[in-house]
Amino acid sequence: MIDKNYLKVLKELGFEEIILDKPILNQKSSNQIDKIEELNKIFEEIKACTKCDLHKNRTNPVLGEGNINAKIMFIGEAPGEEEDKQGRPFVGKAGKLLTKCIENAGHRREEVYIANINKCRPPNNRTPTIEEQEACIPFLLRQIEIINPKVLCLLGATAYRGIFKKEAKITKERGSILELMGKKVYITYHPAYVLRNPKEEEAFCQDIKNVFKLAGE
Repeated sequence: MIDKNYLKVLKELGFEEIILDKPILNQKSSNQIDKIEELNKIFEEIKACTKCDLHKNRTNPVLGEGNINAKIMFIGEAPGEEEDKQGRPFVGKAGKLLTKCIENAGHRREEVYIANINKCRPPNNRTPTIEEQEACIPFLLRQIEIINPKVLCLLGATAYRGIFKKEAKITKERGSILELMGKKVYITYHPAYVLRNPKEEEAFCQDIKNVFKLAGE
């Protein structure tokens, strides 16, 4: 049996469903509980964070969601309008495209972990400033340490800048495989860019397939 407090914590972290097969039942090991508790600590810190002005107008901060043992972590820019409403990452149109490409690769969204550089929505969905990114990036780095994925997939220029501290043209860097913290880092478009440039959807979905191959999935 999984106790109610455990389920409550999972709900606060953004889990929509729990599939009660053996792998999930076995998750309630001390290591799994430690991961959930550490993520919950980060979430509480984010809810109390005033390091930049983005907290002033948010509805809900967005920690991230997904498999806490994921081999792949997708990292985007910041919550949008729908994400701010729901407190979940990538649930708007861009998120639906990402989910579609994950499914086209033969996998499920629930298998991966999804997060953003910034945890609060910038006004009018503008790009977070460098100062705002720098204020929030420590939370993400701690998430990466906790989840400990094999592969990070950076979605767009802001994710690239936040992780590597330098600017890049994603149209040039797309498909590149770099390294960070002993992990492979795959660079691709942000799905919002793909929505504005539909001809890139095939390439984007192929990138997602490549990410799963890189992770050995």
